Amino acid sequence: MTLVSALPTPPLSPASGGKAITLQFNDNMLLPLLLGDHDRHLARIEQAIGVRLSCRGNRVAIAGDAARVDLAQGMLQGLWRRLERGESVGRPEIEAAIKLADAEIDPRLPFTDLPAIRTRRGAVGPRSPGQTTYMEALAAHEMVFGIGPAGTGKTYLAVAQAVAMLQAGKVDRIVLSRPAVEAGERLGFLPGDMKEKVDPYLRPLYDALHDMMPADQVTRRMTSGEIEVAPLAFMRGRTLAHCYAILDEAQNTTAAQMKMFLTRMGEGTRMVVTGDLTQIDLPNGVRSGLRDAMETLEGVQGIGVVRFTSRDVVRHPMVQRIVEAYEQRAAAEGDTRREARRFNEQVDGTRGQ
Repeated sequence: MTLVSALPTPPLSPASGGKAITLQFNDNMLLPLLLGDHDRHLARIEQAIGVRLSCRGNRVAIAGDAARVDLAQGMLQGLWRRLERGESVGRPEIEAAIKLADAEIDPRLPFTDLPAIRTRRGAVGPRSPGQTTYMEALAAHEMVFGIGPAGTGKTYLAVAQAVAMLQAGKVDRIVLSRPAVEAGERLGFLPGDMKEKVDPYLRPLYDALHDMMPADQVTRRMTSGEIEVAPLAFMRGRTLAHCYAILDEAQNTTAAQMKMFLTRMGEGTRMVVTGDLTQIDLPNGVRSGLRDAMETLEGVQGIGVVRFTSRDVVRHPMVQRIVEAYEQRAAAEGDTRREARRFNEQVDGTRGQ
């Protein structure tokens, strides 16, 4: 791809900060993938970034505010490089590029210099500012806590990093674990042997593994012990050395279980703990081990903590709106409780006079 021109467009005066550039793309087979059906990708970028985009032949013209034009240019260049590497560009990638390119959200990195986790199935890149921070933490720290709402990629990226390190020979095995706590339901006595009883709780971990590795390789590595998927109760008494250990759904651990898991860490081991403190399924009165760990360990040297928000949700756009609605209600209820406490304190103070 080459930059053909970067000249002010006539309707935009230099004093207004307006700018217009034209990008020329050198592969007419890839260009339709960048534009989308009926130029849908360009229309979405135009709407989200606030620039004017037009395509003629193999050229795309960008016009608007100078800063926004630069954002759009960086997005298109980054998406084009994905296509040149043989990676897909669809609606999820466009939405991810929009989130990552917005300088008001995260100005630290240009879209073309983002971190990536490289597995033999290809590179896994971030789709939100929070994921960018999380991937940097996974690369830099031996122990990482990823906390935030559903759909932010906490587990998926942790499994991707584990697979990448296993395939690169940096760890000898992967250990994936979850507490076997039911999400508000009572499943009764499940049929089958121990594996069949606990597999339903561990299904999300299996799904992430199969996204990263061929099914036959997953089966072979599980048979050889290079990949172990087990409920948290099986971790007691063990030392996890030279492995990548992931504890998923950690909000449903007790404080004792969390301490037990964290102290399994042996030489050459990396640990990732993921969870969502708004979805605790423990019995009433039981304190979440994840909340307890955050209050105890945050700030301890060598531990990375990444907090995701609703802006980092990368599932269906409706999921982000649902998460935001629940967050708004929780904030409103918190304000109501604080007002009630202040009122009661004022009443008690008046009575005491």
